[in-house]
Amino acid sequence: MLIRLAYDIQFDIPAPVAMVALLNVHPSRAHDLLEPDELQTEPQLPITHYIDSFGNRCARFIAPPGHLRLSSTSLIRESGLPDDVNWSARENTVGDLPNEILCYLLNSRYCEVDRFSSIAFELFGQIEPGWGRVQAICNWVHNKVAFNYQHARPTKTALDVYTERVGVCRDFQHLAITFCRALNIPARYATGYLGDIGVPVVLPMDFSAWFEVYLDDRWWTFDARNNQPRIGRILMATGRDASDVAMTTSFGRADLRYFFVVTEEEPTAPAPQVVSITGD
Repeated sequence: MLIRLAYDIQFDIPAPVAMVALLNVHPSRAHDLLEPDELQTEPQLPITHYIDSFGNRCARFIAPPGHLRLSSTSLIRESGLPDDVNWSARENTVGDLPNEILCYLLNSRYCEVDRFSSIAFELFGQIEPGWGRVQAICNWVHNKVAFNYQHARPTKTALDVYTERVGVCRDFQHLAITFCRALNIPARYATGYLGDIGVPVVLPMDFSAWFEVYLDDRWWTFDARNNQPRIGRILMATGRDASDVAMTTSFGRADLRYFFVVTEEEPTAPAPQVVSITGD
């Protein structure tokens, strides 16, 4: 399967401002790209690329006053299979976790793990550790939290979501991540492209959030918002929570004026037919 990825994001900039963008496909998927995945700016600006402490590809630049457009289009090869599911995956004991995984057990900007210890144990402590416990967390969040764009706000934490029971996709993931960490299950926030392949069409398209859990010595994809395996999930970035993987961070004022994202299956050309011509 081939998937077309594209975005067009535009700002009004009142004064020169330093910006960082996490809009590239994650380095772990670079080998699947069939076209360049490069950030284009209008006006054209010098861009410095670097890999952050979480392994994400970042673009850094100075935006001048005026109108700024960030855009890109690329093509990526995808398996066409839904997210992996492994009901036999086991939890690792904390003592056996690699050093670099430990930060995904701790408090972070939107995930107040210390406030959830008793709540998480009361709700999920009696469920057998492993995949089934994480799935139970996803089921609970999916069923108890309502999706509503009108209730989005940049300061909403997992505790706010638990109290208000409404939010957008990032809020679903923050609450599920916090439950997992409170039970000593490493969990991290993920963002990327997720289109409507295999499900009813949902418009307008947007970048999506999900989360990953460390079980049996590897990371697995979970999604408390959609709560079902999906096709065509293209990772852009991972971090402790949404604060680590913002699409753009401006160190000063940058007013968003236009936002467009598309991710859709690209038709593949039929294989050429082989025709043999013989004489009488």
